[in-house]
Amino acid sequence: MNNKFRLIALAGLLAASAAHADDDVNVLTLAGGIAGGPRYSGADERVIGPALAIDYQMANGFYASTMRGIGYGRQLGPFDVGAALGYRGERSERDRAGLGGARGSTALHGMGTVKGSATAVLHAGYAVLDGLELTMAADLPISHRENGRTLAIGVTGTLFAQGADHVTLALAANLADSAYVRTYYGVTAAQATRTGYTPFTPKAGLYEMELGMTWQHRFNERWSVTTMAGLSVLTRDAARSPLARRDTAPTGAVFLGYRF
Repeated sequence: MNNKFRLIALAGLLAASAAHADDDVNVLTLAGGIAGGPRYSGADERVIGPALAIDYQMANGFYASTMRGIGYGRQLGPFDVGAALGYRGERSERDRAGLGGARGSTALHGMGTVKGSATAVLHAGYAVLDGLELTMAADLPISHRENGRTLAIGVTGTLFAQGADHVTLALAANLADSAYVRTYYGVTAAQATRTGYTPFTPKAGLYEMELGMTWQHRFNERWSVTTMAGLSVLTRDAARSPLARRDTAPTGAVFLGYRF
C-alpha cells in the first residue's frame, strides 16, 4: 500500500465525513479498510494492506488527524483555505511494510534511505460553481529540507449527489522542485556505482498526473462506506528515471467510517 495514496484516500473520507457535520459541533471519525498501490512511486510491485485513521475535526476549524496532520482550515465564502503540520514518510531501500503501509523495495537496494520529514502543508480551494472546485496544495519540508518541495494543482467535481450517495471525480497535476525530483527519481554517480543504475539528474517541473474517483455511501448519520479507484501517471523526467520501472500505477481502496 503506497503511503501517498493511503493519505489521499483516507483524507478524502475524513474530509467528506467532516463536511456532513453541523458547523457547531466537533466530530471524531474512525476509519478502517484496505488499500492497494505501488510499493514506491515508479515501482512495478503492488502491495495491498490495511488502512486505518483517526480524525478529530473541531467546529472552530482546528483538526488533529493521523492522515491530515495537525492544522486549521476554514471556509470563506467560495474559498477554502488552511494550513497543517504533517509528515512525509521515508522511502527505504528494503521491502518494509506494516500497518502504516509499504515504505520501500529491494529494487532500491543501494539507493539509501530517504528520511521522513516534518512538513508544512498549505492548501486553498475555490468553488467555481456548485459541485466544481479548483484546488492547490503545497507540501514544504521543515526537517530534511533536502528532500524538496511539491505543489499540487487540481480540480474536483461532483458527478452525482443524491440521498445517501456522493460520487466525485478529481484530476491533479503534481509539480516539484529540483531537490524533490532528484531525491525520489534521480540517481547520483555514487548510487549508480552501488546499484548498477545509470546516473540520472531529473529537472524540476511537472512529474506526475493523478486521476481518482470516489463513491461514498452513508448508511446513516454515523456509518459510511467509501470506495476509491485511481490512476497515477509519471511524466517527463520522472517517467524516464531508471527507478521508474512502471510509469502508470492503478490504486484502489475500500473502507468503513464511523462518525461520533
